[in-house]
Amino acid sequence: MTLSSPKKKSNKSGPDRAAYEAELEQLQIELVAMQQWAVATGARILVIFEGRDAAGKGGAIKRIIQYLNPRSARVVALAVPTEREKGQWYFQRYLERLPAAGEIVLMDRSWYNRAGVEHVLGYCTPEEYERFLRQVPSVERLLVEDGIMLFKYWFSVSDDEQQKRFKSRLKDPMRRWKLSETDLHSITRWEEYSRAKDAMFKATDIPEAPWWTVESDDKKSARLNMISHLLRQIPYEKVEPKKLTLPERPESDDYERPARELYKYVPDRAAALD
Repeated sequence: MTLSSPKKKSNKSGPDRAAYEAELEQLQIELVAMQQWAVATGARILVIFEGRDAAGKGGAIKRIIQYLNPRSARVVALAVPTEREKGQWYFQRYLERLPAAGEIVLMDRSWYNRAGVEHVLGYCTPEEYERFLRQVPSVERLLVEDGIMLFKYWFSVSDDEQQKRFKSRLKDPMRRWKLSETDLHSITRWEEYSRAKDAMFKATDIPEAPWWTVESDDKKSARLNMISHLLRQIPYEKVEPKKLTLPERPESDDYERPARELYKYVPDRAAALD
């Protein structure tokens, strides 16, 4: 199925809430249809999310995965490598998480950690960094040649907007975990990260797996733009689900439910809110 391209217009403040939610709902319906097609055809879809800290990657991933069947769609967000993983080929722990037939994998950060935070903060050697940039195009070409549909998105945010989001996270008990000491280097080493991103794009923006930049100072616009773009890249068609008919509920037999006092029930906290 092919989505029509949106008309270009200037909208720096982004869509209003009603328009955003209506468009997002339609896109999420299409995402479900796309997943059903992937399952039916055995397609393998890999989407890589990279970008500045607080650029909105997590929010986009959340909206994509929200209504998908978790049996064939998953998010990969790897922690710091273990000692054993440090002794592997750098790509190895990522390749273990690649999609199988009918699966969609969303990578919240990926092997490109080596081109960004590891390089800027000195977590890898210059030799390891240079080797990575040489090997990435070959690795990704092999994945595409084998039939994996690979998409790479870079979420771009301005320094002023990033600063606002960091301050917001400091005050939000539900998002405080999203702000770490490593994230703070995004402020003090802004230009170093910019140079690293430029070098990464130069070495890895290949025809088989190009980089797509998502302007994300407005999160709502970024989500809509990224999801609609992803859907337009995938040649999916609507797969009609198997027709089901709800059976009539049978008459009750001689079953008797045990007394409620035999079970433990969670306290009714909700009732206290009335």
